[in-house]
Amino acid sequence: MAAWWRTSLSDANVAVREQVTGVILAGGRATRMGGVDKGLVPIHGRPMIAWVIDALRPQVSDVLINANRNHDRYGEFACPVIDDGDSDFRGPLAGMVSAMQAARTPYIAVVPCDSPLIGGELVARLYAAAASSGAPIAAAHDGERLQPVFALLSCDLLDDLAGYLDDGERKIDRWYDRHGYVTVDFSDVAESFANINAPDDKRALEEALTQRAQP
Repeated sequence: MAAWWRTSLSDANVAVREQVTGVILAGGRATRMGGVDKGLVPIHGRPMIAWVIDALRPQVSDVLINANRNHDRYGEFACPVIDDGDSDFRGPLAGMVSAMQAARTPYIAVVPCDSPLIGGELVARLYAAAASSGAPIAAAHDGERLQPVFALLSCDLLDDLAGYLDDGERKIDRWYDRHGYVTVDFSDVAESFANINAPDDKRALEEALTQRAQP
């Protein structure tokens, strides 16, 4: 059996691609990393976001980058760059609003900019769960905890989400709860949600990418 990150897209997954715009969330302050723009942190000589784009692009129709700084740098990756529309750094939900406004598909699939180990079936599995349950949001679960910024969302939620933010709300899990979201079990590939919050995390991700490249 092929390794999970090398899984080729089935015909069904190709159909999913046409329904989903991929969104890489790079709009945060990264306070736990001292304010470093995590999407631009080099991993094996490439900015982190380049790895994420490579993993996400085959799964979706288009890729958008949500960033609130370093727009010129992010513009080098041949993906449209969108910001939150203000300078308040209101969190990932603000990036989702901007993405829903920009998307030309019924759904968006969001991932963070510092998780280069995203699996090749992430979007298809989220989409299948949303379709079978009828839920407008499908969020990943790694077997231990919810991973709310690895999610598929219906763009029909745009007005509701914009209003939620305008009311001063920021909690992503509280907004998900309003819509009866479905969780999707990814415990079989829990390592794909690894990200960077400290220098040791960077070294661990570099080792994981090295192992992935081995036959």
